[in-house]
Order: sequence, then structure tokens, then C-alpha cells
Amino acid sequence: MTFILGLTGSIGMGKSATAAIFRACGVPVHDADATVHRLYAGPAVGAVEATFPGVTVDGAIDRARLGEQVIGNAEAMKRLEAIVHPLVRAAEETFLAEAQQKNAPLVVLDIPLLYETGGEKRCHAVAVVSAPAAVQRKRVLVRPGMSEERFAAILARQMPDVEKRARAHFVIDTGAGFGFARRQVDDIIRALAFTA
Repeated sequence: MTFILGLTGSIGMGKSATAAIFRACGVPVHDADATVHRLYAGPAVGAVEATFPGVTVDGAIDRARLGEQVIGNAEAMKRLEAIVHPLVRAAEETFLAEAQQKNAPLVVLDIPLLYETGGEKRCHAVAVVSAPAAVQRKRVLVRPGMSEERFAAILARQMPDVEKRARAHFVIDTGAGFGFARRQVDDIIRALAFTA
């Protein structure tokens, strides 16, 4: 049986870098965000453009334009999720089926809004990536196009970090650097009785 570890964390906590550590350890990772990027470059373009006119640039969804229409607008976000989530879920199911066929002992589902969307029910355990709030804020506000208002709107959609940590089976602290995070990932893989 393939063990499914959910990986999540609020914006700026270091989740993508932590997913890369799992990959470097030989663990297959399904990246929900990367899947959305692929969908926005092809399969989801027609439906998203029809729902949010003017968000397509050069045949692909422009995330900044889309963000202007959906961030901070709960109703718009629900309409977008109704289009995108089933497509992401289908890609995830294909990934899991392939992992089972290859007898992969462990896979990671990298899902930003894991708890918010009930994704933990599809996992055997969950690891939450976390860092001190000051570190998170510094990381996020240096991103291109990020503002205090946008950061606040994104955080408002996410379960508070303290609650995610309380619900997690594992917490990976990235606030002390990624060497420390790597040791924690190694520990998790060992705890699940797999070797990197």
C-alpha cells in the first residue's frame, strides 16, 4: 500500500521548498499549484475565461488578472474553485494510481488549502510547514505584486497557522533554515518506516 502524506502550510511558510526536499529524497510529490498552472495554460482556459472575462493573455490565464477578480471576493472564488478543483482532483487521482502501480511506499500530496478543502480525508497523515509570523511576512512581502492588502486577503482564506499545527501529525519548522527542515523531512520519512 502506498502511504499518502499530505503536505500543507500557509503562504510564505516554505511549503514548496519543503516539497522539493521530499522530491530530493526520492519521494514522488503531486503539486496541486503546479497542476493549476498547467490547467491555466490549457485545459481550464475556456471555462475560466467564460466565467471571468478578460483574464486570458496569449492563450493562457493571467494569474494577476484573475486575482484581481477573485481575491477578496468569496463568491467569485467559489465559482473559480468549482471549475478548477475537479480538474486538480482528477490529476491527483492519476498520480496516485501511477504510484500504486509502481509500488511507491510513500507519496506526498502538496496541497496549499488542504484543511480548508477537506483534503486531509484523502491522506493517511498530514505534515504542516510552519515558520514564525515575522519570517512568513518578510518572505511574502518581497514577492512581486504582493501588497499588505493582498497578503491580508490571502491569509483570510487560510486556516490560522496555529490551528493547522494543532491538527497536523508532523510540523516542519522552516524558520531556522532549510538544512534544519531537511533533517525534519528525513525524520518523517524514517518515522513512516521508509528510507530516503
